[in-house]
Amino acid sequence: MMISSRDELIRPQGEAAIDIAHLRVIRGNRPALHDVSVRIAKGSITGLLGPSGCGKTTLMRCIVGTQIVTSGTVTVLGRPAGSPELRRRVGYLPQDPTIYNDLRIVDNVRYFASLYGFDSRAADDAIERVGLTDHRTAFSANLSGGQRTRVSLACALVCQPELLVLDEPTVGLDPVLRADLWEQFNELARAGTTLLVSSHVMDEADHCGDLLLMRDGNLVAHTTPTQLREDTGCTSLEDAFLSIIKRTMAPAGPKAG
Repeated sequence: MMISSRDELIRPQGEAAIDIAHLRVIRGNRPALHDVSVRIAKGSITGLLGPSGCGKTTLMRCIVGTQIVTSGTVTVLGRPAGSPELRRRVGYLPQDPTIYNDLRIVDNVRYFASLYGFDSRAADDAIERVGLTDHRTAFSANLSGGQRTRVSLACALVCQPELLVLDEPTVGLDPVLRADLWEQFNELARAGTTLLVSSHVMDEADHCGDLLLMRDGNLVAHTTPTQLREDTGCTSLEDAFLSIIKRTMAPAGPKAG
């Protein structure tokens, strides 16, 4: 059955990649996350879904260790989030591409490789994994939106992370590019990488093994696409999500970040 963050936690099969307990975040005197507890299994693709402003980015920042936490704990790969030991084990793709326009693709990825202590071969491998080998000498300023996203993904992959955190990686992309990226994500998962992927596009949920549904800083459900449809009686995942929202409807507070 579906589990709310206010009920007992879903216990993933095997060791958890991410273990969050009673996480609260206040930003600008406003609550951004309310007592979030969840465990995410290793080797899975977990979708973090919900409308813009529901707290997805804040939760991801907590996981990668860039967000100040008000209370609660976030444990990643057995270590406190943000620990120096996790630097080469966790990759992060923020919503806005973090690449330099005046550098070529290969120079961008090599720069990030050097930050992690890897050589140019690791950069070349990452570029090949995202399908940009033929464009490696192109300047980033001349790239399309989809290509820029793939360069950012290569920068995140260059350290060969065990956990990859992706904040709305397909936003603004056409259906063909979205499908191509999801195939790359599936390949990474098959190779053993754990992925946490946020989106406000509900039809992307079918690509995920597990789903975390958020609203107004609350984790309202931890489920799977199949279970979500069964529990709500809805064929459309968007309709199913709206059904869950209606069940958990409460006076909405200020939007989270």
